Amino acid sequence: MPQLVSVIIPCFNAEQWIGSAIDSCLQQTYSDVEIIVIDDGSTDNSLEIIKSYGDAIIWRSYPRKGGNYARNKGFDLSQGEYIQYLDADDYILPEKIARQVSFLEATGADVVYGDWRHQRHLPDGSSFLDKIEISGVQADILAALLANWWVALAALMYKRNAVENSDRWDETLPAAQDRDFFLSVVMNEAKVAYQPGCYAVYRRYGSVTVSTSSKARWLKSHHLVLKKAEQQLLQKNQFSMKYRHALAKSYFDLAREALFFDYKQYLMFLEESLVMFPEFKANSKRRFYRLLQDILGFRQTERIACTILFVKKFLSARTWEMRNRGYTG
Repeated sequence: MPQLVSVIIPCFNAEQWIGSAIDSCLQQTYSDVEIIVIDDGSTDNSLEIIKSYGDAIIWRSYPRKGGNYARNKGFDLSQGEYIQYLDADDYILPEKIARQVSFLEATGADVVYGDWRHQRHLPDGSSFLDKIEISGVQADILAALLANWWVALAALMYKRNAVENSDRWDETLPAAQDRDFFLSVVMNEAKVAYQPGCYAVYRRYGSVTVSTSSKARWLKSHHLVLKKAEQQLLQKNQFSMKYRHALAKSYFDLAREALFFDYKQYLMFLEESLVMFPEFKANSKRRFYRLLQDILGFRQTERIACTILFVKKFLSARTWEMRNRGYTG
């Protein structure tokens, strides 16, 4: 007899997408699925759409407390041996659950992740599927997560015990929630494995992302996630040089994200990177950067690189301004 799979969908003002998300779960080839939708205080037509599915789904509606609260409430209601989290504006392909359940049962892993792709929605109403993002085998999944590797939430599936043994979804985090949760699962010793194949679709519409909608919130949340991980590694006596280097890489990534937003934060994150791993070197794709770094060291090279970036940004802004004033030179 197949084991029950619980799909947990938090929903806030997703009237355009929630039906597609639910339908993608109802269309699974796997026979034993319960779909749990938690409405997080939507003010649009989402709740009416959810209710229209009747007994085909389990649903609850609560005052708005955030997606992590909704995910935790959904898990409390769930009965499944396997847990699939799905955001209300994403969807999964029909074979997804069957493939990943079979894989978990065959390998004995606690968590499986696969490949995924964006579906990009354009201002004119059209959309297209972007290239498949190959998640790939990660030699050390914890090091990869600490170093800013990411896989779309819908591409994962968890055994129930992996969620139970985790620290659950942190309801205080306004961003970086999926990274924090996956880190928590891994740091509580879940066995994670990769299964090739793309059966999860992550929608993107317009140019607004979590980071661009509130850069300050995004930076603060990722900083908190890294600090939490650092403290847990210390408590578990696992603060190896490999994990220190991975954290340093993430602090460097945060520094670059902050560069044009808040220069003081850029300097702070850069310093945290070097405190974490004093011999840190950026693995830049630019050969000139790597060459300078070998000669001058990381800190001096980064000063030069940032000066160049600021000059380029200034010149680009000036060119744009002149063109909008009617100049062609």
